[in-house]
Amino acid sequence: MQYSIPRGTYDILPEDSPKWHKLIAEFRKLVEAYGYAEIVTPIFEQAALFERSSGESSDVVKKEMYRFTDRKGREFALRPEGTAPVARSYLENRMDIGSSYKKLYYLGPMFRYDRPQAGRYRQFYQYGVEFIGSNNPYYDAELIAILWNYLTALGLKKLRLELNSVGCSSCAKEYDKALQSYFQPYLNQLCPDCQERFERKPRRILDCKVKECKDIAKNAPIQLDYLDEPCKEHFSEVQHYLNLMNIPFVINPRIVRGLDYYTNTAFEVIYEGIGAQNALAGGGRYNGLLEQIGGKNIPAVGFAGGFERLLLSLNEEKITLPSSPFPEVFIVTIGREAQELIIPYLNVIRREGIYAEYEPDRASLKAQLKAANNYRAHYALIIGETEVKQKSAMLKNLESGEQKLYPLQPISDLIKAIQNKEL
Repeated sequence: MQYSIPRGTYDILPEDSPKWHKLIAEFRKLVEAYGYAEIVTPIFEQAALFERSSGESSDVVKKEMYRFTDRKGREFALRPEGTAPVARSYLENRMDIGSSYKKLYYLGPMFRYDRPQAGRYRQFYQYGVEFIGSNNPYYDAELIAILWNYLTALGLKKLRLELNSVGCSSCAKEYDKALQSYFQPYLNQLCPDCQERFERKPRRILDCKVKECKDIAKNAPIQLDYLDEPCKEHFSEVQHYLNLMNIPFVINPRIVRGLDYYTNTAFEVIYEGIGAQNALAGGGRYNGLLEQIGGKNIPAVGFAGGFERLLLSLNEEKITLPSSPFPEVFIVTIGREAQELIIPYLNVIRREGIYAEYEPDRASLKAQLKAANNYRAHYALIIGETEVKQKSAMLKNLESGEQKLYPLQPISDLIKAIQNKEL
C-alpha cells in the first residue's frame, strides 16, 4: 500500500465508535447536570497564544507544538491543549459581560509532537471543563468532583486523586529561590534541559522524566512549605470541601503540572495498572492566565483528561462498553416486485430511528436469512409474492421463530411492533 497513517495517530474504527459515543455521552450528561455548557474552538490558534499561556520554556512550546506559517507569514500552531483557546474565546467574545461566572466544557483533538507510547499519541482526544469568574475554593472542589464522579461512574476502581498547591506568584518566587539553592550543587549532573530550567523555571526540574534528574529531585524542597497564608487557607478550604463531598484524596507535594499558568490548586487522577503514563486527567487553578493573554485579572480553574488512557483503564478492569449495534430488522425480499414494494417503506422505517439493514445483492431466501442471522438482527421483515399481493410484510422474530403479518398501508402498526418488540 502506498500510504499509511502518520506515526502517533490512529483510526477510530466502526466497531470502536460506540465506545467513544458512550464515554462522550456520559461526560456530557454529567457536566450539564452541573450547569456547564459546551464551547468549541478551532483546532489551530496563533502560536503566540500558547507561548504566552504555557510558557516559552515549557516542553509543550519548545518541543511539542506543531507549528506552521500561513501564506501571509503568520505563525500558527495546532492546539496542544484546550485551556488557552477557551480563555482566548472568553475574552474575545466578551463572556465576562452579564454573569460574572462562566461554566464551560469542551471535547476534541489536541496535537503534540511527542514519542508515541501506550496512552500517548501525537493526535489525542481530550475532554475538559473550565470554570471562570471566582477564586472561591468551592469551585476547585466542584471541578474535582465532576472528574471523580465521571471516572467512578464508569466503574473504575483503581483510582487515586492526588492534590497539591503550587502557590501564587508571590510565594512561588520564594520557592523558586529555595529550589535554585538546592539544585545549585547538582547543576552539572542535571540534563541539558534542566540546566536551562534552573534559571528560568526551576520547578520544571521536578517534572523531568530523566532518571538522574528524578533521583536528584527526590529530596528537593516542596512548595507546601513556602505557601503564604492566603494560599494555605485556600488549599485547606479545597480539602474541606472535598471531605464534605466524600471524595478521597492524598496530598502529593510533587505535582507541579507542566504549564506556566497554574496557581494554587493542582491535582491529578492516577490509575494504577496501565504503565508509566498513568495520569488519567489533571488540572488546577490558573488565576493569572486571562490577564496574561490580554484580559482582566479574572480567576479560573479547570481540568482535562484523555480518552485514550481512559479506554486503556476500562480495558484493564474489563469494563464492557457498547459495541457496534445490531439491526432491529433485516429486510428480506423475494423477487423484483417485493423489492419495489418495500424500498419506500424501508425509508420510512429508518426515518423513525429504527436500525434496518437490507442487502439487495442477495437473491435467495436462504442467503438473506443467513445474512440476517450474521448481522444478529432481532427481526426479519419478509416480503414474498403473497405479501406483494396483500401489500403487507411478515415480521419474524429470529430468536423465537414467532411471526405475524402486518399491513404496509398504513405502516404505523408495523413500526410500533418493532419499536415495542411486540413479538
